[in-house]
Amino acid sequence: MTKLRVLCSVLLGAAVLVSAGAQAQVRPVANAYTTWEQKKREANDIAVSIMTSGLACTCSRFAEDIRNVVNDPSPGGLRVLPILGVGGIQTLNDLMFLRAIDMGIVDHDDMAALKPRDPSLYGNIEQRVQYIAKLFNTELHIVARKEIRSFAELNGKKVNVSYKDSNTDVTAGRLFDMLHMHVEKTYYGPDAAVSKIAKGEIGAMLIVSGAPHAGIGRLKAEDGVHFLPLDDASMPGYDMAPVFAEYLPGELTHEMYPNLISEDAAVQTVVNRAMLVTYAWPEGSAQYQKTVRFVNAFFEKIARFRETGFHPKWAEVNLWADVPGWTRYKPAADWLATHKSVTAGLTPGQEQATFEQFLSAYRAKVNNRPLSQNEREFLLKKVKQLLDVEIPRAQ
Repeated sequence: MTKLRVLCSVLLGAAVLVSAGAQAQVRPVANAYTTWEQKKREANDIAVSIMTSGLACTCSRFAEDIRNVVNDPSPGGLRVLPILGVGGIQTLNDLMFLRAIDMGIVDHDDMAALKPRDPSLYGNIEQRVQYIAKLFNTELHIVARKEIRSFAELNGKKVNVSYKDSNTDVTAGRLFDMLHMHVEKTYYGPDAAVSKIAKGEIGAMLIVSGAPHAGIGRLKAEDGVHFLPLDDASMPGYDMAPVFAEYLPGELTHEMYPNLISEDAAVQTVVNRAMLVTYAWPEGSAQYQKTVRFVNAFFEKIARFRETGFHPKWAEVNLWADVPGWTRYKPAADWLATHKSVTAGLTPGQEQATFEQFLSAYRAKVNNRPLSQNEREFLLKKVKQLLDVEIPRAQ
């Protein structure tokens, strides 16, 4: 009997110990739950997103570069999250209506294309979506079957314009309207479009993206395709003035596409302006404070992006460049107002003399028609490149 009592006491004591151990294990779970909630808040407090287009788009590489330089996942830091979207008008819509989309990369003509679609929704879009900085130029690539020799020959044909409401779709639509051309649009990705060009199912594909575009870079002349130019010389009988009133002149070169453009040759085209934009968050809001921290970190480290290892188009970035028709986001304007712009030692006489040479040659090329402000801006940029002018930077 005594042994039985001893055994019961031992078992009871073991049960108490097991129960106490179980209770002791519950307390860390409660503490872990509290820590988990805190971690969740901290993770959201430092996260900002940048919506881009497809992986082959230069904008996606830019977002990746920004992430690599600005990203700081430590408490109180700043975590940059690139997000794949469609681009163009769809990105503007996502900025206005999707949760957790803070910024995006769009082209400058997207707002003008979206605004008239529904004035009740988009009539004051410039107050809702504003730009942080103009980033790089996005070249219009026109890849066509060999037998199609000019952009004008696309009239009445099937032409691929990437995805619906993408940057390419927007710019292509505006160009066709300006030139009074009528095409049947198709909406395929680059790989599918190339296949359909090869089969003769479509005449050409348009892509608006910073050159070189990864997808186009894989093409060769042996694939039966080539670039079409878009300028005054290639479009006799067409009024190109409206085009150059909105877009800058540009070119595609052998260095960009060695498999499609011969050495010392260039294909004339038009270029858009890619911009980093954001929703105009109310001052004092959590999102506003995060974008303030992002703008400061991004602008202060802008020189890093011109180092080896980043996309070559970072050389085109000028934080002080204005974008017509768009409003600068206040935190960006405030930062620029407190930092000085420095340029290399270029005398006004040097710049003016070289500019006049370029102007004379360009006027002859376009049969002395009046030049738009965009064309003058293009020529001035060429002068600055020729004289090796540094991009304005903070000091």
